[in-house]
Amino acid sequence: MKKILLLSLISLTLYSCAEKKKEPIPTREEEQSIDKKWWKEAIVYQIYPRSFQDTDGDGVGDLQGIINRLDYVKDLGVTAVWLNPIYSSPNDDNGYDVSDYRNIMSDFGTMQDFDTMLSEMHARDIKLVMDIVVNHSSDEHPWFKESRSSRDNPYRDYYHWWPAEKGAPPYRYSLFDAEGNAWKYDEKTDAYYLHYFSQKQPDLNWENPKVRQEVYDIMTFWAEKGVDGFRLDAFQFAAKDTTFPEFPEGFEKNFIQYYAMQDGLHEYLKEMNEQVLSKYDVMSVAEGAGRTLEEAHELVDADRKEINMAYAFDGVDIPKVDGYKLSTFKETFSKWDSAFADKGWISIFLSNHDQARMVSRYANDSLPYRAPSAKMLNTFILTMRGTPYCYFGDELGMTNNPKLQNIEDYQDIAAINGYKKAKSQDEDMEAFMRNLRFGSRDHGRTPMQWDASENAGFTTGNPWLPLNPNYTEINTQAEEADENSVLNHFKKLTALRKNADALIYGDYELLIPEHPQVYAYTRSLGDEQFLIVLNFSQEQTSVELEGLSSFSELKINNYSNLKKTAKTLSLAPYQAVILAKS
Repeated sequence: MKKILLLSLISLTLYSCAEKKKEPIPTREEEQSIDKKWWKEAIVYQIYPRSFQDTDGDGVGDLQGIINRLDYVKDLGVTAVWLNPIYSSPNDDNGYDVSDYRNIMSDFGTMQDFDTMLSEMHARDIKLVMDIVVNHSSDEHPWFKESRSSRDNPYRDYYHWWPAEKGAPPYRYSLFDAEGNAWKYDEKTDAYYLHYFSQKQPDLNWENPKVRQEVYDIMTFWAEKGVDGFRLDAFQFAAKDTTFPEFPEGFEKNFIQYYAMQDGLHEYLKEMNEQVLSKYDVMSVAEGAGRTLEEAHELVDADRKEINMAYAFDGVDIPKVDGYKLSTFKETFSKWDSAFADKGWISIFLSNHDQARMVSRYANDSLPYRAPSAKMLNTFILTMRGTPYCYFGDELGMTNNPKLQNIEDYQDIAAINGYKKAKSQDEDMEAFMRNLRFGSRDHGRTPMQWDASENAGFTTGNPWLPLNPNYTEINTQAEEADENSVLNHFKKLTALRKNADALIYGDYELLIPEHPQVYAYTRSLGDEQFLIVLNFSQEQTSVELEGLSSFSELKINNYSNLKKTAKTLSLAPYQAVILAKS
């Protein structure tokens, strides 16, 4: 859910790009010993329901809209859908403040609509991953209403309370609070409650076994309905030291170090696995991957029986408004691959609902380069080891919305309260807005661009967020008709990945780590070997690659031509090439 701050990773087991030795090619016997799982082979398509397709004219996407577009989703070649929260909610944080975990938000439809959607997904061999928000609830959830009613209420210990007679509680930082304070005073019982995110998102007390059982019962409810997986939102923060010790000054700048992976979290995950996850053929992924590579491993080590895959934020924290170094990008993803090469599993993504559009952040969204840039980034996501997560609209190359200029144009609580906080602290507001225009979550939430008609075919009403004006050129209908579009390139990539075990389970080897413009690597499994070469710049460049001549079969190219000799590739701006050994 939230934009999590950069993980502070310890340098234990760090990957050395230049010194990594080439691994021997696995034998067929070794290949057969690979621990294959459907969730490792999945291609996940993330749908933000509010922005995907509206069918009732209220300007908000709904479940019937998703149902109506499932043939499109199927045709993409994806095999699973991750759905952002659709539960009943007052919508303070776009559904991540849940008031009823067993009901559907009226904006989206009914439980009958959900059942139909799930059935229609399964009929198309598409699995459904639900977003479970259980670090916190809404302050309008019945549990919290009871909890705040009196100090002796049975639900009091469902949340974290600090009685006022003990004085002000030790400071805790809140990501979404306009004052940055995670303690909110409540007059009714003369006490403070804890909220790491907005004031309307009080944190649940996972030390209470009743809370944990409530959550497991909720997960069982959805598993019994037939959902195929769970994404545990903000779960690395669920465990807390309830003595609330004083933290050193400035700790909020290292949010993960002080808040994530506290004592008790592994016990909660093991208990969750025992009571729910182990009883169903479901995948599980927790938002966040701890403070170190070692902690990430502990989360997903199959022998520990906790969860299936890590979801680390190092990669999405790389782009800055003033640019980034490709060397940092290569080192980050190579480091994570190396750490999970032999055990565990990771996710691969460049965007989600908490990020601005990937082509606007990592590449170039200007007219000459947008399409090749988007194709190049999708090529990266779909050729790395790990489960790829593809955000809706990125298959078209959707961009940041130039209409989001002034703070009044934004709806995201992180933007609005962040602005208030920055202004109250006399920050450079011009710099704040510059960063917001580059990286706001609202950019990634603007409605899907289906066609060139009014409101892009998303709604007959007034869209809840303004549409990007470029929808008349960038839309599904136009790209389906263009064989060279970003969309059709995406389909070629999913088709290749689904038929190439090397792109799923194969070894990864980084090539030319020092090159400032080109990211090149191989994926190898048995006799199947691929070479992926990506130009991350708008400059034409050439690279020399040892063994290039043996990769003679061109599988994917985002340009119509390829300049290749026995040792050299000449790459156009943002060119992406996949070659195979024949």
